[in-house]
Amino acid sequence: MWDAAVKAARQTFSPEFRVVLWKSIGITLALLIFGWFALEAAAERLVTLPNPTANWIAHLLAGLGATFGLLFLVTPVTAMVAGLFLDDIAGHVERAHYPNDPPGVALPFWRGLLLSARFALLVLGLNLLLLVLLFLPGINLVAWLGVNGYLLSREYFALAAMRFRSEAEATALRRRHSGKVFLGGLLVAGLAVIPFANLLTPLFATAFFVHLHKQVAASDAKRLGTQGADRRLRP
Repeated sequence: MWDAAVKAARQTFSPEFRVVLWKSIGITLALLIFGWFALEAAAERLVTLPNPTANWIAHLLAGLGATFGLLFLVTPVTAMVAGLFLDDIAGHVERAHYPNDPPGVALPFWRGLLLSARFALLVLGLNLLLLVLLFLPGINLVAWLGVNGYLLSREYFALAAMRFRSEAEATALRRRHSGKVFLGGLLVAGLAVIPFANLLTPLFATAFFVHLHKQVAASDAKRLGTQGADRRLRP
């Protein structure tokens, strides 16, 4: 797994990734800024006190709260962005590190968009629920990492695996290697916590899970004595 992380980190800053990197950062920042203004506007409408000083303090605290709250929105926002660039990133990784393997097959556009949107809404909903733990230091971080580690591992592994196999086969493969896949999700979730580094999450996570999928598929192939599912492109 650590080998996959090192490969993904190195390739994140490679020339092939730079165009995708700037597009990803631009879209992510635009969505986060829009989210901040939306939260700030909601606070302006909902928080109105008769005392001007108290009203100013309340709005200041609301603005700070909106800024902090965006930390919980980074993961769903980056998840949506990842869906736009996954196949480009995965293709770069496969060509650079696995040139002798059959290339993956991109999901149909609308199918991929639907899966990404469904996942982003799920992550957003669960992260909003986690806001109730905002004032419980330590507990909130552990809960956040656990929930997002699980969700990110499911999504990114599935999207990488489904370039080579059906959704049912991808799910079965993930379950057979659930421990390793979940640890990979925790690694990605940890990156998402770090300011600025979290903007790289979509690229790193996609590259990382492409490598991890290759590793667990090879492990299955060796255990079962077959050529591996990567050589059976999904229909």
